[in-house]
Amino acid sequence: MRWIVFDFGEVISQRNPARPAMAAKLGVTLEAFEAAYWDRDAYDRGGSDAEYWSRIGSVLGLTLDDTLVHELTAMDNAGWLDDPVVETVALIEDLAALGVPLALLSNAPSTFGRLAEKVPWAKHFRHLIFSGDLGCAKPDAAIWKHTSSVIDSSDVIFFDDRLSNVEGALVAGWDARLWTSAAVARAELRTEFGDLGA
Repeated sequence: MRWIVFDFGEVISQRNPARPAMAAKLGVTLEAFEAAYWDRDAYDRGGSDAEYWSRIGSVLGLTLDDTLVHELTAMDNAGWLDDPVVETVALIEDLAALGVPLALLSNAPSTFGRLAEKVPWAKHFRHLIFSGDLGCAKPDAAIWKHTSSVIDSSDVIFFDDRLSNVEGALVAGWDARLWTSAAVARAELRTEFGDLGA
């Protein structure tokens, strides 16, 4: 049976709803905060929590102590994890019940990865792969190769909400599809895996 590999951010998760609270914590506007917040590439490639938040502080003209870094990291991770998209989790549960092998491939820091491994939906994945543990990230060629070796297959269906990641996976030979919604993915997968419900 083919593997299905899911992205996390804005596929399983919502767009982090903690952003306004984090901006308020720093005493800056949401617009100013987001201009710094979304520059996460180094963080996703193995950078530390302190390095990431210190860079944000520098951009915003702020000095962040260790306590504040810890608080912001906790808020950030909780924002991504605490309220997953119900329809996506239901799809994952239905696929797992059919015995479809599932993996998660996320551009995310290691601190996040250790927390994500403990949430209820994680048990449905046979492998959870986080870029922060690898030092490379989507759409790097190395991450597709690594994932194929971990799951011992390159025969996968891959869902990601970023076109650049879909394009990178296509180059690697994966059946990569742009994520738009759980309903659309469910309809696509029904033709291959049978009855997945409504």
